[in-house]
Formats: sequence, structure tokens, C-alpha cells
Amino acid sequence: MNSDELRTIADELRAHVLLDPALVRLGDDELEDHVRQLLESRTADRYLSISEKVQIVQQVYGSIRGLGLLDSLLSDETVTEVMVNGPDNVFVERSGRIQKVPGGFESERRLEDIIQRIVGMAGREVNQANPIVDTRLADGSRVNVVLPPVALDGPTVTIRKFSRDPMTIRRLVGYGSLTEDVAEFLRLLVQAKYNIFISGGTGSGKTTFLNALSNFIGSDERIITIEDSAELQIENVTNLVRLETRNANVAGTGEVTIRDLIRSSLRMRPERIVVGEVRGAEALDMLQAMNTGHDGSLSTGHANSTSDMLSRLETMVLQASATLPLEAIRQQIASALDIIIHLSRLRDHSRRTMAISEVVGYQDGKIVLNPLFEFREDAASTQRRVSGRLERTDNPFLGAAKLQLAGYQVEI
Repeated sequence: MNSDELRTIADELRAHVLLDPALVRLGDDELEDHVRQLLESRTADRYLSISEKVQIVQQVYGSIRGLGLLDSLLSDETVTEVMVNGPDNVFVERSGRIQKVPGGFESERRLEDIIQRIVGMAGREVNQANPIVDTRLADGSRVNVVLPPVALDGPTVTIRKFSRDPMTIRRLVGYGSLTEDVAEFLRLLVQAKYNIFISGGTGSGKTTFLNALSNFIGSDERIITIEDSAELQIENVTNLVRLETRNANVAGTGEVTIRDLIRSSLRMRPERIVVGEVRGAEALDMLQAMNTGHDGSLSTGHANSTSDMLSRLETMVLQASATLPLEAIRQQIASALDIIIHLSRLRDHSRRTMAISEVVGYQDGKIVLNPLFEFREDAASTQRRVSGRLERTDNPFLGAAKLQLAGYQVEI
């Protein structure tokens, strides 16, 4: 049976349920059972596979109680991202490639209802006065919503799906993003409380990598995580405080920014502060926290290279205080950051660690970087498939002081 026929059956069942007030008042499990029985009776003379039946039941139930089409897409393990560009244009990402989904939502009004349900679950608001919002689903999936008139072609929803299995360094090694030697090096850096910053482009795996690194944090430490939308999965730490920003309400009050949360976290006796992503003026507060005894802090940021990340951090700090001299900003960055890890999404859609560099100081008006590991392609690389590995450079590791203070006597 083709997708149009399946959609027609689903539409008929949904219309039948909505016309009967008694059915609408059923409990969730009862309603799902009733939809399943109704489908069996309506299609007794036609063959439907088990997967088609499940799809129809989920679609009908989801359109009444759930998130409609989004329910089936979010339950699909092969889908990593969902992109809704208005009610009739829905796309998903599978294996790094974007595909259009057949069908769509019943109407723009129905899509807006689903958006309000998503936003309401996290206690946030979105409307014409506040048409852009970042939020999350109950499972932690990251959601961005943009409503008309800002979105010209109808309500836009982008969902970065939450991984049910927390990422580990071991899995990153299995995927080829790291080598065993690099993984062990990073474990030592985290445990010795180096300040680590992860940079990369959109979809390069920054948050995933941050999750993996966070699993090296000692279970007896007090950690404060600060995010726009909570998605970090730190499992081995019991003394964990998770903070999330809040948008202003309709009256324009009640906003809580990352800057507010970083400042508040300093009064919570943190041993480490983990900032999910820095995008603006909060960079100054993060750097000051790193420079005032909160070693072992972790964060991420968008950039195309390690040096580009440093330039972006300078710009972010200037957003917080345009009167600060550039020399002072660079000295602040150089003294706060110890290690920068740069990630990238390559031409074959694979995510790789491209470089690991240490920040060794400030000299002649510039922040000095010392590349320790670099990704190098090998002879097996083609236009369609990237082959290579992260290799040690000839540069010696200059910042071993924290390792020695932590009791590690190792050669890097």
C-alpha cells in the first residue's frame, strides 16, 4: 500500500475519533487500543503489513494526543535530525544525508498546536511577540522553533534528536574519531583538571564529544552544568547541578541568561563548571571563572578552526565589554584555556577530531598555540570516503604542570 493510501486511512480514522466526544475523553492507552481495533475493522478486506498498521495507529494517536507526524520520526532510530519547514515540507537526516519525508501535517494550525504542546512541556512560551524559542523534548532532544511572520513559509521546527545511549570515548574510538592513545591523553587531561574548549562547525559533534569527556570527571566532584536547553548526559557524578536558561515572558520579564547562570554558579561552590555552548557575552564570565580557581571547566563553541575559535572568543568578550583592550582580552583567553579540541564534519559526512592544541601563552600580541595532534588523510582517501587518523605532531607537550600536580608522571 502506498503512502497516499496509508495517509487517507489515517485521516479517516482520526476524523472518526474526533467526531465522537466519548472517544476523545478516553485515557491514552484506551484511545490507542480503540484506534487499533478501529483500524482492524476498517481494513479487514485489505492487506496491511504489521509495520503499516503500527505506522497508522501511531499517526492517528499522535495527531490527537501526541506530536503527530513527529512521533513516528522521533521513534525512528535511524533519524538523527528532523527539520519542519511549514506543514508540507518535512525533512530528516539519516546517516548524515538529508531526505524529504512523504506527506506532512494536516494544516498550519495543526502544526502550530503541536509546537505549543512541545514548548509548553518545557514551561516556555512562543507567540508572535516572541516568535523564536529554544527548548527541548522530555527525552532531552534539542528543539528550535521559529513562527511567522519571522518564518515566511510557515512555522519552522528543527529537532536534534537526543541519543538514548550516552556517548563515551570508547565509542568515539570505535567510530574512528579518536585513537586509543588520544583517548588516554584526554582522560588524563580531564582528571588533572585542564580547562578544555571544544570547537567545530554545526553538526560536527561538539556536544557529543563534551558528553564523552564529562564521563572522565571524578564521581566525588561537584559539577554545575549550564545550557540553553539541557542535553548533557553526565551519569557518573552524583553531586550534579543542572541549570537551564529561560526566555522572557510576554511582558518582557523573567529572562535568565547564560551570563546570569555562570555568575550564580560561582556561589554554588563548584569544582567544575560545564557550559554547553558559548555564543556571546557570556564568554567573558566563563573565562573569568576559569581564571579564578575553577580548573577543569569544559565548554564548546562554533568555529571553522582552532585559530578561528580564538578570534570568535575575542569578539564574544568584546560584546560583554567593548572598552576592554584587545591585549587584555587575549591575555585573559591565553591564561584561561589550556586545551582546544577542534572537530569537523568531512566531505563523506563523517565526524572527525581534526586537531588538539594546547594554549601555551601570549607573546608579541598573539595567543600562542602548540598543535599536539592533527588529522592526516592517508592514501586510501577518495572523494567519497575519507580515510586517515589523528597523529601526534613533533611538538613537545609544554603544559605538563597540572599533570604533575595531579600526580601523573607520564610522557605525552
